[in-house]
Amino acid sequence: MKDFKNKTVVITGASSGIGYACASEFASRGANVVLAARNYEPLSKFGAELEQQYHIKTKSIQCDVSKEEDCKNLIEQALLEFSTIDVLINNAGISMRALFKDLDLTVLKTLMDVNFWGTIYCSKYAMSALLASKGSLVGVSSIAGYRGLPGRTGYSASKFAMNGFMESLRVENLKTGLHVMLACPGFTASNIRNTALDTSGKQQGETSMDEGKMMTAEEVAKQIVDGVLKRKRSLIMTSQGKLAVFMNKFFPSWVDIQVFKLFAKEKNPLIK
Repeated sequence: MKDFKNKTVVITGASSGIGYACASEFASRGANVVLAARNYEPLSKFGAELEQQYHIKTKSIQCDVSKEEDCKNLIEQALLEFSTIDVLINNAGISMRALFKDLDLTVLKTLMDVNFWGTIYCSKYAMSALLASKGSLVGVSSIAGYRGLPGRTGYSASKFAMNGFMESLRVENLKTGLHVMLACPGFTASNIRNTALDTSGKQQGETSMDEGKMMTAEEVAKQIVDGVLKRKRSLIMTSQGKLAVFMNKFFPSWVDIQVFKLFAKEKNPLIK
């Protein structure tokens, strides 16, 4: 079903994980896709594969979303190529794994620059085009944006900030026709834990959890694309996530204990 035939979708963090899967899903439904990530070579190869498989058009753009000029260039190049933007998926993000007491504060700044400011920059420069198309602005957030997680102070803070920004933006645009959606996957099998920053800001290089029991990036992408099609307000994608958000409203102290127990079971746990 060509749900998005001839629509233009911009996706940040498109070279792997959820962004990669979203690009494939949108392309399979007829969308032209603008792919953004820091590593251009694999991105360009991926774009060519999508064009060949789905007979759509792509544009690959090297972009570090923590840099405002890169985000501005991304949107300008997308508009030069396709004249319009119908969907912006703010997906680029990084995580961390370290206790705050041990943490170099530059790690927190890095996470805010990518996860929060990257969303701000791209959204700002795409806003006029999205308003003109009455399109969709999507933030790929996390349950960590509703519930603080141990060892992820910077990640949770950046996602809380994203959630507040998107919520405010939704209210500002209740009557403009702009669709604003927060997508909050549960734990997803991807490389985000492998590339999570440690106490000094280096990638930890391995996952601390059992990836086999998690949602796949493809499952997440399908829910995001369906959510855009149905113009949903928010998506909380797992029963565990829905329970955590619901219970946190009414029994936050109980949730504190459950979250502690969960993260105490990690490989080489930070809390015991």
